[in-house]
Amino acid sequence: DTSDEWIQQRTGIRERRLCTPERGEGSVTLCTRALENALANAHISASDLDLLIISTVTGDMTCPSVSCRVAANVGAGSAGAFDLAAACSGWVYGANLAHDLIRLGTYNTIAVVGCDIMSSVLDFNDRDRGLSILFGDAAGAAIIRATDDATRGLLASAMHADGERWTSLYIPHKVGDIPAGDETDVPMHRLVMRGREVYKFAVTTFCNLIQQTLDQAGLQASDIDMFICHQSNLRIIESARTRFGIPEDKVYVNIDRVGNSSAGSVPLCLDELRQAGKCGEGDLVMFVAFGGGLTWASALWRM
Repeated sequence: DTSDEWIQQRTGIRERRLCTPERGEGSVTLCTRALENALANAHISASDLDLLIISTVTGDMTCPSVSCRVAANVGAGSAGAFDLAAACSGWVYGANLAHDLIRLGTYNTIAVVGCDIMSSVLDFNDRDRGLSILFGDAAGAAIIRATDDATRGLLASAMHADGERWTSLYIPHKVGDIPAGDETDVPMHRLVMRGREVYKFAVTTFCNLIQQTLDQAGLQASDIDMFICHQSNLRIIESARTRFGIPEDKVYVNIDRVGNSSAGSVPLCLDELRQAGKCGEGDLVMFVAFGGGLTWASALWRM
């Protein structure tokens, strides 16, 4: 049963957005649009970029990278560019990495884009409808720059992975990629997820990750102005919110409108908040994400 009522009760999703390949839409086009918007909002040109990091596991091609093609599209010249594969945690991984590279003095201005075209790795037949209804396509971008203001920037962060659990969430490319015990007729290049395993692990991990990040910063949940969680499942987000007693207006949610967009999820939330005037300079914002790998990551920023 994947009726509208069933979907909303179990996931919180009412609608999603999917690319149309026939119109040429894909990871490169979405990333290009997101980066162009971010550059405009930051009032800088692409030539000011020193590095472009794109977090995605659904690139249009294996080679060249999405980042190289997007850099060319926006006119970033010879700025460095590479793709980062950490699934739904990807943008948070990329933002943490960008901060550290800037702090080292290696770079001054870095663009971090998160994007996944989940429709390209979903099987929409009846067998996998329970999985395909969860995901949407999206991209989001942010510009991270050096600043002389010591009060702003990354205050605490964490990045983790557990490769022993890779079979919980994977995209096989050949028969040999399918772990023992799974169905041998799994479609190639399509997402496979053990939903119950992922859900249980995510609920515990989200709470532990938030606590770890708060402890590192020496803060309480009540000190945070906004929590931006990966939009995987409304029940997972709500369990963490309840655990820490966080008011509803301090946990941003858009899964009802866009579904789970993997690496595009967190930066899309950030962009929507900024456009709505709900996230500005000086705010304490915590990012929390969990995804395939399994990977999970957090970041606490003073904006």
